[in-house]
Amino acid sequence: MNYSTYLITLLTILLLCGGLTGSAQSIPEPVADGGIYLFLDELAGDGLTDLNRAVRPYSRRMITAALEEAEGHGEQLTGRQRRELDFWLEAYGMTTPQGKLKLVYNPATAQYRDSLFSITVSPILGITGGLTPDASADWLTGVANTRPVSWKNGAKVYGNYRNWGFFAALQDNHQDPLPGSAQYLTRERGGHIKGGTDFSEMTGGISYSWEWGDIAFMKDAPVWGSGYAGTNIFSGRAPSFMQIRLHLQPVRWAEMTWMHGWLTSMVIDSTRSFWVTNAYGTDYRELYRRKYIAANIFTVTPVPRLKVSLGNSVIWSDPRLSPYYLMPIFFYKSVDHGITSGIENSNSQMFLDVSSTNIRHLHLYGTLFIDEMSTKRFFTSDYNFFSWKGGFRGGNFSFMRNIWLTAECTFTYPLTFQHNVPVLTFENQGYNMGHWLRDNSRSWYFALDWRPVRTMTLRLWHEWSERSVDYQSIGGTRIGLPYLESVEWSNTATGLDASWYVTGGVQVRAAVTRRNVTGNQFWYPSHLFGQTTSFTGGVVWGF
Repeated sequence: MNYSTYLITLLTILLLCGGLTGSAQSIPEPVADGGIYLFLDELAGDGLTDLNRAVRPYSRRMITAALEEAEGHGEQLTGRQRRELDFWLEAYGMTTPQGKLKLVYNPATAQYRDSLFSITVSPILGITGGLTPDASADWLTGVANTRPVSWKNGAKVYGNYRNWGFFAALQDNHQDPLPGSAQYLTRERGGHIKGGTDFSEMTGGISYSWEWGDIAFMKDAPVWGSGYAGTNIFSGRAPSFMQIRLHLQPVRWAEMTWMHGWLTSMVIDSTRSFWVTNAYGTDYRELYRRKYIAANIFTVTPVPRLKVSLGNSVIWSDPRLSPYYLMPIFFYKSVDHGITSGIENSNSQMFLDVSSTNIRHLHLYGTLFIDEMSTKRFFTSDYNFFSWKGGFRGGNFSFMRNIWLTAECTFTYPLTFQHNVPVLTFENQGYNMGHWLRDNSRSWYFALDWRPVRTMTLRLWHEWSERSVDYQSIGGTRIGLPYLESVEWSNTATGLDASWYVTGGVQVRAAVTRRNVTGNQFWYPSHLFGQTTSFTGGVVWGF
C-alpha cells in the first residue's frame, strides 16, 4: 500500500465518521499534568468514578465526564475533595460566554466560544533550579557544586468545531546538565538533543468524536499499563510519534484502543541515502530505515471496578505500509508468521493488565509484558522474555483521611524490549518505549502521600533499582541467560516532594532527594552519580 492509497483510506474513514452523531471533542490531556491524574485516581479508588487506568493519556472529554460523575456522589466527598472537585470542574469547563473572547484565571488561558466553535490558547512556561553539592564542595563558595537548571517555553492551542477537535503544542526545553539521554536509566522525557542541552517537541492532531468513540490523526506519546512509578507497556518516556488512534466504547463494560504509528528508527538506509554536491561542497545525505508500530488493547469490566486489559503490538520495517497491520482487531503475531515466513522483518509483543478497586479505597494492579514466549520454556530453567509489575495503592480511609500508601515492584528478564535486528527494537528515536529500567532489571518503590489541602501533595518516597548485564551490547546466545546474575548498576534513593496547583495549569514544586548510585556510569547522569543530595524547586505554567 503506497502513501496515496493510505491517505484515501484515512479520508474515507473520517468521512464515514462524519455521518455519526456525536457530542464533545476528544483532546488528550498530557500525562505530565499529574495533578488531575492523581485526583482522578483518588476518586476511582473511593468508588466515585470508574477509569481505565491501563490506557493514557485521558481525553478532556473523559476527564470532564469522570469529574461530573464524581459530582453526582457529592455526599460521599470529603471537604478537601469537594473543594478540589470544584477547582478541576472550573479548570476543565468552558466558562467563557458565547461569542466573546475572554481571559480566564483558572486555568490561565485565553478562550473563545460560540454555538459551533471554541478555541483555547495558553502559554507553556517553566523554570526549575537546584543544587547538588559535591561531597568535597565548599558550600559558601560553591566550588565543585552542581547547579542544574532547566526551563521550557512554548504554547498550546486546542478547540473544536462541532464534533471535530484539534490541538497543538510546541515546547522548547533547556536542561543543563541533561538528565534524559536515551542511555540513562531515568524517567526523564527525551528528544532530539541540540547542542547537548536543548530539545524541542511538537505534539498535536485532529480528531473526530461521536457518542461511543473517537478517531484521531496525531503526534503524541502513549502511556499504557497500570503503575505509579513508571509503566512497562508504553512508559511515555520516548519521544512522541505520529499515529492514527482509534478508541471505541460501544458499551460501558467493554472498550478498545488501537493505534498505528510511524517511528524513527535511527538506522541508516544505505539504499536510499545519497551524495549531494553543490556550491557548499559535497555531503552525504543520510536517510533512516522506515519503522512502524501497530498496537491494540481491549478492556473488559466483568464486574464493576474490575478491569482486565489484553492487547498486542508489532514493530516492523518495510519500504511500504502493510495493510495487515492496519486492521485494529488482529492478533499481529499470527499475521507476522504468515507474511514474513522465512525472514525476520518484524517484532511482536503481547500484554495483560489487571486493575481492581473492588475493595473501597484500595487499588490493586498488575501488568505482564511478553516480548517473546515459548511454551517449551515453561518446563525448563530458561526464561521467557517477560516484564511484570504489581502493586497497590490504598488510603483515604476514615481513620487516615488524605493519606495514601503505595507499594510497587517491577521485574524484567534479560533481552525484554530488545531485538537482535536494530531496526526492530522496541524503541523510538533510540529511546526504549517500555519500562524506564530497560531489561534484566528489578525495582521496588514505596511512597507515602499526604494531601492536606486542595491540589497540594506532599510525598515521602523510597526506591531501590538494579540492572544487570546488558546482553544486547555483548552479543552471544539469546536463550538461557541468567537473570540478575550480577548487579552492574544500582540506585537507592529517598526523597520528599511537594507540589501545589496555584490555579489550573500553574504548579509550584520543591523536592529534596538523597541517592546512592553505583556501577555503570554510562547509565546515569554524571552529576548525580555516587552519593548525592539534590535540592530542586520551580514553577510550571502549562504541560
